[in-house]
Amino acid sequence: MSRLIASALLVAGALGCVGAAFARSSDRNQPMDVAADRTDCSVDANGPCTFSGTVHISQGTLDIRAAHADVRRGGGDIRSVKLTGSPVVMKQQLDDGATMNARAARIDYDLPADTIVLSGGAFVEQPGQSSIRSERIVYNMRTGQVQSGGEGNGRVKLRLMPKNAAPAPAKTPGND
Repeated sequence: MSRLIASALLVAGALGCVGAAFARSSDRNQPMDVAADRTDCSVDANGPCTFSGTVHISQGTLDIRAAHADVRRGGGDIRSVKLTGSPVVMKQQLDDGATMNARAARIDYDLPADTIVLSGGAFVEQPGQSSIRSERIVYNMRTGQVQSGGEGNGRVKLRLMPKNAAPAPAKTPGND
């Protein structure tokens, strides 16, 4: 039983990596709390571990809400984390004090490739600063590269705010 608990805690710790791309650096050193209606974890260091039913993960300022978390291990290490929900919602405070909000039907984190893929109505924003909306957003944590694209007739929508943005003037009739 203690190996099962240790295995679940190891897996839970790896879930914090999902937010590493957006993370407040001090969050990685905070305790992580994981709550779910059910867990199914292998005691084998290479076995899968799943959390399901109102999954809530918090670590420092990181807050993730999902319906299901599927963690895959290989060679004793976490290889991937797949979060699904209606949608998966992730919030975190950044090192500069700004807030990052993300949501998607699915968030996949591939540790060996150091990539996070948000898919299905993906949206990432820093309120008052910038945002990106697409059917799929891929973030490479090694390079900082962000790629996105729509499905079918879907379009990528990006809003970049100027650094010293002044409020937009109110439109008045005849001043279009």
